[in-house]
Amino acid sequence: MSGKRALAAVALVVVAVTLFVVGRSMAAEPLRLTTTGTRYAVTVLIEDPAPGRVTAEVEVTSGDADTVTLSAVMADMGHSTPEVAAREREPGRFLAEGELFAMSGVWELSIRLDGPAGEEQLAVKALIPA
Repeated sequence: MSGKRALAAVALVVVAVTLFVVGRSMAAEPLRLTTTGTRYAVTVLIEDPAPGRVTAEVEVTSGDADTVTLSAVMADMGHSTPEVAAREREPGRFLAEGELFAMSGVWELSIRLDGPAGEEQLAVKALIPA
């Protein structure tokens, strides 16, 4: 019996390692979104796009923004998220942390910027994987 138990334990380890490797390879690729308005242009990078809490880095590539906030809407499902304020890490780079996507699917990410040139709201579509 101990031979069968050892074989079962080895098989269990092999299955666990396989699931870990396959799961990591199926992890979502970072999401890079770029959009341009009349006053500002931004690139948003979300390293691990998924439902729930995410970290989004916003790089203001054109214009001089003092504040940046993010929110998201999935109109087809009636979902929206409250604004998440980003903190400025360095000039032109902001970091927002919070729940932007309640579920997987296509969301419209809104980026609201304010600075010397005035306020502008930009929007870009984001596909959030399951």
